[in-house]
Amino acid sequence: MTLIRRIALGTLVTLLALVLVGAWYISHDAGPAPVAPIPQQSARMKAVVFRQYGGPEVLRIEEVEKPAPKADQLLIRVHAAALNPLDSHRMRGLPYPVRLMLTGIGRPRLTRLGVDFAGSVEAVGAQVTRFRVGDEVFGATDGALAEYVTSTEVGIALKPANSTFEQAAGVPIAGITALQGLRDKGQLKAGQKVLINGASGGVGTFAVQIAKSMGAEVTGVCSTRNQELVRLIGADHVVDYTRDDITRGNERFDLVLDMVGSYPLLAYRRVLNPHGTVVVIGSTSTDRWIGAMSGWAKATFIGPFVGQHYEVLMADVNRTQDLDALAELMKSGQVTPIIDRTYALADTAEAMRYLEQGHARGKVIIRID
Repeated sequence: MTLIRRIALGTLVTLLALVLVGAWYISHDAGPAPVAPIPQQSARMKAVVFRQYGGPEVLRIEEVEKPAPKADQLLIRVHAAALNPLDSHRMRGLPYPVRLMLTGIGRPRLTRLGVDFAGSVEAVGAQVTRFRVGDEVFGATDGALAEYVTSTEVGIALKPANSTFEQAAGVPIAGITALQGLRDKGQLKAGQKVLINGASGGVGTFAVQIAKSMGAEVTGVCSTRNQELVRLIGADHVVDYTRDDITRGNERFDLVLDMVGSYPLLAYRRVLNPHGTVVVIGSTSTDRWIGAMSGWAKATFIGPFVGQHYEVLMADVNRTQDLDALAELMKSGQVTPIIDRTYALADTAEAMRYLEQGHARGKVIIRID
């Protein structure tokens, strides 16, 4: 073997070893994070905590220190919170790249769970101008599965009077995702035809209603048992994916919103108008390395090689104006959050098991008080 070949082989072996070591490092579990002591004089509250990666069995209800608002923050007593697939990804640290980008290597960096919430303002910092004590609000902040949270004014809105705390808690991530997918990525206009794959899920039930409020003709794809629900929330047409393959039909759409990734992305080309758009939001893939990101990766690769537009969406939940827009749709009755099941805080692990089955119709809610 020549010297050049030896060097090349040695380089290849070294790179392979580095890849394997890197993969082990990202995917390894380091055991539970240590418990931070609570100062003796501090006020306490109950919260959902996970100190290591795993299934719902790692979730615990613990006493933690009650937060105090800074000058630019509100203290909010949480009445209800919602579970999202994001919470499952954080809890499990899957797919593995999220540990590197978001949650922490070996063990969770943030041990509190939950983002979506609704509650009452109990205190405000000196720099807060939009809210006052007693306001009923909803929004998104880390650690929402707790009796109290603090948050800046960003990503918080007044709860519509005609919505319950449970309904409002289900809005932020799912509602904003649907809105940004339809309006921003999809550029949906009145009179256009939109196909929503996953129409009975958390994002899908919002997408159907928002699309109708924008004047679109909506076709929803769901299972047999969810057809009636999807019609009730406004879909003009409903396709049962267990019986019919929408990608082989004769209908043509201006926009496809895909939450589940149950069809090959290229199959949508057959039912898209020449300048139509596919917006990929999620996937049901359980691959531990790619998982829900598989749809984003495929759409990014396909996009440059086809005539239609393939877009991916990771919603920005800190867009306060979008939360305000959803609140207005709720006030007018054009959007009503759909709740599948409601659980007590003590039953959060059971609620997560149900969510991870992938059959929830609308939102899974945790009642705090």
